[in-house]
Amino acid sequence: MTVKIDNLLSKINSKHIPMHIAIIMDGNGRWAKKRNLPRTAGHEAGVEAVREVVNAAAEVGIKYLTLYTFSVENWKRPHEEVAALMRLLTKTTKREIDELNKNNVKLITTGRIDGLSYARRKVLDLAVKKTKKNTGLVLNLALNYGGRTEIIDAVKAIALGVKGGHIHPGEINEALFSNYLYTTGLPDPDLLVRTSGEMRISNFLLWQTSYTEMYITKVLWPDFGRKDFLEAIIEFQSRERRFGKV
Repeated sequence: MTVKIDNLLSKINSKHIPMHIAIIMDGNGRWAKKRNLPRTAGHEAGVEAVREVVNAAAEVGIKYLTLYTFSVENWKRPHEEVAALMRLLTKTTKREIDELNKNNVKLITTGRIDGLSYARRKVLDLAVKKTKKNTGLVLNLALNYGGRTEIIDAVKAIALGVKGGHIHPGEINEALFSNYLYTTGLPDPDLLVRTSGEMRISNFLLWQTSYTEMYITKVLWPDFGRKDFLEAIIEFQSRERRFGKV
């Protein structure tokens, strides 16, 4: 495995590293079902994949990594599964703070964070505070996130600005609108990775991914590791991005 990883690393063009990679981490439930395990076991196994990918991203020089951690639609899942996911989020965040600091990783969050319980927010806020001075990889957790919700919230905020006289309708353009999104200050993703083979965006970063390259793999998220991540980058580097130009 080490030899194969070294071969993959040698194929990566260090001058053409994607600045921002976003990942739809899909397949935890199917991974567990294949092993006759509860769905929660799949989510727990997926944590190790997160750790591997974060380390790989930092290793190759990715500046921003956004992980679709919990969507607004995920609240519709069975109560027991949602509760288990929230407990896992809290436990993992507490456990990984020291490792994030050791690796100079800065943690931020994106989404309607106020929709989480006070106890969950407190743990996340502490992790964000403890890592805010780190200057390496920015790890962005999309939590209670939905692309349509984000756009609606931005429209509401701009409408209030117009009503209050702070924004003139003629000033509204793409740049201004982007400043009212949850991801303000972050560059749009260069590459969107989706695991498990599903061919949809699932309400993720709808505005930001207008010209993002997509990479779909059939690998289920708990099985997605450093090798798979490097292969996605190599595939990205083989493409020509024209942004609507000839």
